[in-house]
Amino acid sequence: MASSFGKPTDFSAANSALGYLYQVRLALCLSLQRFAQAASFALYLETLDDVVFETTGSAIELLQLKHHSDRAANLTDASPDLWKSLRVWMEGRSNGAIPADARLFLITTSDVGAGAAASRLLACERDVPEASRLLEQTAATSTSDTNQTAYTLFRALSASEKQELLSTVIIAPKAPNITDVGDAIRAEARLVVRREHLDGFVERLEGWWFGRALRQLVDGTSPPIFSSELEGEWHDLREQFNRDALPVDRDILEKETEANAYDNAVFVHQVRLAGVGTGRILAAIRDYYRAFAQRSRWIREELLLVGELESRCLSI
Repeated sequence: MASSFGKPTDFSAANSALGYLYQVRLALCLSLQRFAQAASFALYLETLDDVVFETTGSAIELLQLKHHSDRAANLTDASPDLWKSLRVWMEGRSNGAIPADARLFLITTSDVGAGAAASRLLACERDVPEASRLLEQTAATSTSDTNQTAYTLFRALSASEKQELLSTVIIAPKAPNITDVGDAIRAEARLVVRREHLDGFVERLEGWWFGRALRQLVDGTSPPIFSSELEGEWHDLREQFNRDALPVDRDILEKETEANAYDNAVFVHQVRLAGVGTGRILAAIRDYYRAFAQRSRWIREELLLVGELESRCLSI
């Protein structure tokens, strides 16, 4: 009998979870692209917007990210994705939280409807007056309950305020989905590590990034993620994946070991016979676990062949 445990239900939060993971992963990808251009920046998650980039000497960039399972054209003139983003930006500009010159991006995996207002706000071939006219018409005639607050805010703007707002908005449709973003991160990393080490490098980079992002999200007083942090981690990992080096993983170094599980181990009996204290015994257990776990991971990831570690040690 087939199990239904793996199937999403009407109450599933899978799409919401994917949306949050998408924000964090796309933020890494965009950061790597800026890093490759030697740009210094500070990155904020879930503050003024989903993702915020602040770069010295440039206008702040606010990104609304929308991840959907299909690429159907859903950015119509009454699209909740569009009007929710406009509402966030209008409220932020009104209360002074969002600077007037901030660049406002709506990045979505979906497509833009033909002839829709959003199609007039792409990066190229823009027509802000026409976009404003179409949105004014929608705000005046649409009966969508979801968008009513945004409609009210938009109608309250003067014609010049609408033009000023929309001139800072850039729609980026058909953005890579969460899987494609992973491929883009791998493409960035492919330039600095050997092909056989690519998976291990990206896994460690993303592991560090997700942990750093989590610390910022959990602690509201945490500083932004600075480009210098990413640069430092990138270079440290690259050095660890040199031909004559092997990566040492933080999760293994920081994991607490259960001493009782090693009571009958030969090396524990040997240390006890030497008459050392409990602290030294616990240190020996910890070091044994770290060495065993790290070596096993190196072999699983084909960073080290069976017997290769001994040959390396003998050649030193």
